[in-house]
Amino acid sequence: MPQPATHRPRFRAPLLLLGLLWLLSAQTPKPMPLEQTLRASRWQHRVLLLAAPTAAHPDFKAQKALLATQKAELADRDFVVVEALYDQLSAADLAFLKQKTGAQPPQFAAVLIGKDGGVKERRARPIPPADLFGTVDKMPMRRQEMRRK
Repeated sequence: MPQPATHRPRFRAPLLLLGLLWLLSAQTPKPMPLEQTLRASRWQHRVLLLAAPTAAHPDFKAQKALLATQKAELADRDFVVVEALYDQLSAADLAFLKQKTGAQPPQFAAVLIGKDGGVKERRARPIPPADLFGTVDKMPMRRQEMRRK
């Protein structure tokens, strides 16, 4: 009669973990195309599109830092922030970005897109939150929203 095992092989748990990680990474969905992302936001959200060569670009990092303390203000105005990093965009996304927003890679661009899908403002430098919110608060749709609240 065989003796019961007193210990299990030590390599089984790491192999299971590696298999699980591989399975999860294999099922990670591809990011939605930029055009589809913006289309999904239409009439739902205002978009601040941040376009930069990489996430390490100084203006990209500065704009994100400016926005980091403004979560409530962004939410109040129905904002979503969309990052478009040139080094991660497909050729189709890059072409759409240039055509739709006028962004000129490799330069940084902060682009305000209204709920109607139109470009309302484009800057080659980070937009101070006061300027961003001031621009939005002058828009007729935003004024209607403020009256309803």
